[in-house]
Amino acid sequence: MGQRKRQTKRGLFVTGTDTDVGKTVVAAALAGVLKRRGYDVGVMKPVQSGAVARDGELISEDARFLMLASGVDDDSSLVNPYRLKAPVSPNVAASLEGVEIDPQTLLRAYEELAHKHEVMIVEGAGGLLVPICDDFTIADLALHIGLPLLVVARPNLGTINHSALTVLYARTLGLKVAGLVINGYRSESAGIPEETSPPIIERMANVPIVGIMPFLPSVDVSLANLNGLLDAAEQVLDLSKLKWEVT
Repeated sequence: MGQRKRQTKRGLFVTGTDTDVGKTVVAAALAGVLKRRGYDVGVMKPVQSGAVARDGELISEDARFLMLASGVDDDSSLVNPYRLKAPVSPNVAASLEGVEIDPQTLLRAYEELAHKHEVMIVEGAGGLLVPICDDFTIADLALHIGLPLLVVARPNLGTINHSALTVLYARTLGLKVAGLVINGYRSESAGIPEETSPPIIERMANVPIVGIMPFLPSVDVSLANLNGLLDAAEQVLDLSKLKWEVT
């Protein structure tokens, strides 16, 4: 075996204000941009519910997309230790499928990847209070891993409340919030909520808006199509605003 790299605590734990806000797209964009800037980036999707069956096995499309963006060839069992078919919360999917999720398995996988890579991008499932198993949530996993959060939010009406609540609750748990990305902005249909929400969120939650990612119809996680994602991310993400170690 070759010499192992010093374990890193540099990276981000990507969470969302809700499901389907585009965490995977934003996490992949970050991983790809950092790779372009010369960082050795590892990625992880600890738990995937809603996995798809292909050639007799369950596949995490999210994990595959992250690996594509970052260019890693790590063992998929480390990048995504648990794959569950039912598109419900991980604890419910695991119960339906007779799987027992062991948080220690997740943490050991993270530690192994963190020893290999300079920076880690870890994508959660849904929001902070999504239960992974009994008495262990996404927030608990983030606390144990110890990376600062990047919150992904939607751009439209309601995002102020969802975003501020997520950031403020994270801080009550002792989680550091590095920044927030608004994802899926459509300039052609943007109205007053989309235009006014970002500065209000920054002020109310005291969190930097790292960027506003546009809606990119050609990007497709299920088909593993990056299709201009990294170029778009380079233009709109200001990583210097992140309250973390990587600049």
